[in-house]
Amino acid sequence: VQLQAFGGGLVQAGGSLRLSCAASGRTFSRYVMAWFRQAPGKGREFVAAMPRSGGSTYYADSVKGRSTISRDNAKNTVTLQMNSLKIEDTAVYYCAAAAAPIMIAVRGVYNYWGQGTLVTVSS
Repeated sequence: VQLQAFGGGLVQAGGSLRLSCAASGRTFSRYVMAWFRQAPGKGREFVAAMPRSGGSTYYADSVKGRSTISRDNAKNTVTLQMNSLKIEDTAVYYCAAAAAPIMIAVRGVYNYWGQGTLVTVSS
């Protein structure tokens, strides 16, 4: 699976941004899809995930209530809608795919990663 994330940019605090991730391959629906982020000088952290069949969603506490992850298995895409953005949301955002639907908030579970898209939130 090859992943390409896009949609990042500069946004003011309180604004919204929609990130998208396009996946190649015919087996997209079999993967757990997730978003992680890495702020300057920090490690890569879990943001949100959605299992293979859709429906259930999982969020980090830091974005819960402000973000929505969704996927379209027919189009091989996963999106992350982020609202009420905060300065601390500034990071490079990565989409990732995991074959096994276990410990989906753990970075090491993910087999495939996109190149990342930068989100900068200004005051």
